[in-house]
Amino acid sequence: MAEEDRLWADLHHLVDSLPPDEAATPGYFAEGWSAKDLVAHVGSWLAQAGAVLERIRSGTYRSEEIDIESMNKQFYEAMRDVPFGTVRAQATAARSRMLSAWGSVSGDDPEARRWIRKAGPDHYAEHLPRLREWVAERAGQSGGSR
Repeated sequence: MAEEDRLWADLHHLVDSLPPDEAATPGYFAEGWSAKDLVAHVGSWLAQAGAVLERIRSGTYRSEEIDIESMNKQFYEAMRDVPFGTVRAQATAARSRMLSAWGSVSGDDPEARRWIRKAGPDHYAEHLPRLREWVAERAGQSGGSR
């Protein structure tokens, strides 16, 4: 849990260092994602993990193959026109739900551990290097005035 909290704080510190209008500037990913899209992406996976953890807790979860690329596209399409403030609130609420659900499942459940790591700390860590680069690029383009 400490690792999840630390990495979540790192992610949001970096996003918060961008001026609000730059959070929606494309270029974080070559496909045109912005930092806002990243926050929406992470928040969508946290929401998915929260729902899965609740199903694990209630005994209704059935392990299945998921098409990550397809889900990423669905999440992007659903959130791309949502304002950054709303995206940020959704991600924070999804994280709260995931953390609450995490507290209600057995730490011994391998599926729960997999979903927690995949949507939480491992996912944040996957995106942090590029986000650090992107924030530095944006700072360089604005003359480093942050």
